[in-house]
Amino acid sequence: MPEKPVHIAQISDLHIKPPGSLAYGRVDTAAALERCVAALNAFRPKPDFVVISGDLADTPTAEEYQYLKRLLAPLELPFAGIPGNHDSRGLMRAAFSAAAYAFPSGPLNQRMEIGGLDLVLLDSSVPGKPHGEFDAPTLQWLDAALANSPDKPALVFLHHPPFKAGIWHMDRQNLLNADEFAAVVRRHPRVQRIATGHVHRATLTTFAGIATTICPAPNHAVDLDLAEFREPSFKVEPPAFHLHSWFPGEGFGSVVTHQVPIGDFDGPHPFFGPDGKLL
Repeated sequence: MPEKPVHIAQISDLHIKPPGSLAYGRVDTAAALERCVAALNAFRPKPDFVVISGDLADTPTAEEYQYLKRLLAPLELPFAGIPGNHDSRGLMRAAFSAAAYAFPSGPLNQRMEIGGLDLVLLDSSVPGKPHGEFDAPTLQWLDAALANSPDKPALVFLHHPPFKAGIWHMDRQNLLNADEFAAVVRRHPRVQRIATGHVHRATLTTFAGIATTICPAPNHAVDLDLAEFREPSFKVEPPAFHLHSWFPGEGFGSVVTHQVPIGDFDGPHPFFGPDGKLL
């Protein structure tokens, strides 16, 4: 039987705070996640899996992770998360203890097979620091994980972008050893997409010859200050998530990334009337 398309939803930067608290005194991140979960549940075709690419909690505290688990409980889809710079590896490991982590301690790397696709989730967090960096065991594990099943396409997820997005205060916090990461990726042509978070903005570039994205957030966006006019700031822009759709085909098939807005919008409306003519 021919392989079927695989749809991987990516959400990022949830920044869940204790119940009743607002991020930066203004953003209700819990309500934003509730809307995001409702949108994921309603989307058709039903996504096969959800990746949460970091900053699940905000401070972080054990209370925030417990609240996050309650907010995610209505999600009707399987999911896995990786830490961002706002997360705690220890608290996250305790909250999601059933996850198939690659190591018994330290980085929360994971690999899973969804349909005909491999998902490789990498922990780029550095405890107590805002920037990202892969330690030697993670790079070695990544190389070995990608060496397995060399004929199967793979999507790689991490929190910190391995490239500069042009937003000065965020670029100081990206993946510092991106060159080492690139060297591993270039050895494995089965990598079809690198997907990140951290910047709260939908962004596309190429890295190590691979199409690489930043996922938007369900709550607030980092201000697109490319001219370095303003202090570090955020805006409440239309929320969205990414949907990475893999279509089987020659070679490794193809991956298309869609930005899916979160909310209720007018439509869909037909282009053609009952007579078949364009309206």
